[in-house]
Amino acid sequence: MRYDLVIFDNDGVLVDSEPISNRLLAGYLTELGYPTSYEESLRDYMGAAMHRVHDLVEERTGQRLPEDFDDVFHARVFAAFERELKPVAGAVDVLERLVADGVPYCVASSGSHARIRTGHRATGLDEWFEEQWVFSSEDVGRGKPAPDLFLYAAEQMGVAPERCVVVEDSPLGVRAAVSAGMDVYGFTAMTPAERLSGATQLFGDMRDLPDLLV
Repeated sequence: MRYDLVIFDNDGVLVDSEPISNRLLAGYLTELGYPTSYEESLRDYMGAAMHRVHDLVEERTGQRLPEDFDDVFHARVFAAFERELKPVAGAVDVLERLVADGVPYCVASSGSHARIRTGHRATGLDEWFEEQWVFSSEDVGRGKPAPDLFLYAAEQMGVAPERCVVVEDSPLGVRAAVSAGMDVYGFTAMTPAERLSGATQLFGDMRDLPDLLV
């Protein structure tokens, strides 16, 4: 393959969690008095770290979310993951191909380590990721669209940024990868292609990814 490291986003790329988490986020914000539709949640928060939710609500309303917002939200999300979460179709096929070809990979997600691991356990993807291959926005000062997380993952994996490729499904993630000086393949299964226009290449079926990276 053309790259020495494949960096996967997690939500929406490896685990099909975006419909679940954005449905719950929109519902919880609405419940607290900040009316938010599912579509608005996808538009504003997909691919972002939790601090973006707090920042946008305060910016728009002048009010702060409750201190326990993150804890309550994550408890709801984790419970739903246990009931509903599935891997993204074709994700295991991609990982099998990378292992067979000897290509290193990791995950770099805006979600917390607990969220990543909960999702991986629920879907069986945990067997594909060693602990040292999992990176979260918790590990760096700024989440996406800042490049910090991707640069940190590359550094920890011992690969130069220009030899990395990122697989992303959110505009914030694409911006972060471009800022990191990495190629980025935009996954359009849930996100309109025009919102990922900064990507090196776009694709809609995860099973197609390995051949695109050759």
